[in-house]
Amino acid sequence: MTGLTSGMSHLDAPTVIRTKRDGGVLSDAAIDWVIDGYTHGRVADAQMSALLMAIFLRGMTNGEIARWTAAMIDSGERLDFRDLRRDGKPLRLVDKHSTGGVGDKITIPLVPVVMACGGAVPQAAGRGLGHTGGTLDKLESIPGFTAEIPKGQIRQQLCELGAAIFAAGELAPADRKIYALRDVTATTESLPLIASSVMSKKIAEGARALVLDTKVGSGAFLATEAESRQLARTMVDLGAEHGVPTRALLTDMNTPLGRTVGNAVEVVESLEVLEGGGPDDVVELTLALAREMCEASGLDGVDPGQTLRDGTAMDCFRRLVAAQGGDVTKLSADVLPLGRHSDTVRAPRGGTMGDIDAMAVGLAVWRLGAGRSAPGEQVQFGAGMRIHRRPGEPVAAGEPLFTLYTDTPERLAGAAAELDGAWSVADHPPPGRPLIIDRISI
Repeated sequence: MTGLTSGMSHLDAPTVIRTKRDGGVLSDAAIDWVIDGYTHGRVADAQMSALLMAIFLRGMTNGEIARWTAAMIDSGERLDFRDLRRDGKPLRLVDKHSTGGVGDKITIPLVPVVMACGGAVPQAAGRGLGHTGGTLDKLESIPGFTAEIPKGQIRQQLCELGAAIFAAGELAPADRKIYALRDVTATTESLPLIASSVMSKKIAEGARALVLDTKVGSGAFLATEAESRQLARTMVDLGAEHGVPTRALLTDMNTPLGRTVGNAVEVVESLEVLEGGGPDDVVELTLALAREMCEASGLDGVDPGQTLRDGTAMDCFRRLVAAQGGDVTKLSADVLPLGRHSDTVRAPRGGTMGDIDAMAVGLAVWRLGAGRSAPGEQVQFGAGMRIHRRPGEPVAAGEPLFTLYTDTPERLAGAAAELDGAWSVADHPPPGRPLIIDRISI
């Protein structure tokens, strides 16, 4: 079936939906019309939900993805920070985005590391999507912290501090609406929708270079490494097309990152990293991405690891939190929220911890209240999970393996059920996997 043609004088939602449902290619005019119509309320949630499911099932051509991305960028303003200076020199504007992981708190330590190295990070961050956590949900567990900051404050923070972490706001407002709808309509795991969502926000936010963390494995949105590679290549090409040099790391997401998954619990673990400790995998990925960001922005001769050892990254994080209303006296495990009710999964035998399925953990934490089941729903800041034994570590019979936290105790049974069959204790450690699988660039 042929797609809609740009010469059509009349477009309507059922026709657009039907075209994609039947495997057709949407014209530029059809894409522009439906994105504009949904942004301004002329296309209903039910109609966009149907189109998203059709895209999920039928896919998109590269041309459709490029136009969908451009239409979402054009639905709002595009920030431009090229006039900003620090010490008379243009800012080294660079950003990072993850395609979504379980326990992926990397943005929290990464941004201050890059700040301390001399970079400037305009970080338009998101909320939880499906089984993955959102950076804004995590940071908003810090009392007083807000990501709803005006453009003037973003500019001021970039000049004076070197970063701002903010909600996309008027950037790609079409994506904001579609993102929330994907979260509750089981359409998150779509390469075209992931690529266009990520790149529309990142291109609109004003970074001059971009580093992507593209996840691979059971906890990633896409099922296979081949699909994740294709996603990374698509996003790198979209960045180049819009004048934003982009590179991507393919990283393992078969097992959750670190030892915590949730909201405030991940902030606590991020603080450990900024204090020079923390789980090895979180530190490794933070520093790998920091090196890529520094190189992409022309920061030569810097050592991101030194910023963790000497405390300068922690100093930057405290300044950033304070600038956005956060109470820096509350940055400790004793003060940040933790669910009032808990349940512990214990080892049935001694041995070695086997693999832990990242998707199952993500869904368990979602059931505890760390994610949403309806657009705009408030998350529980204290909901989350501690992973006491990671793959390959020794286990004694009866010791804690996972502790689950929530403010609503009726959620505990369903969350624990998600973990059934998602982990094992064996006689021998599981095969090792590299955290960083590959690097993709133009």
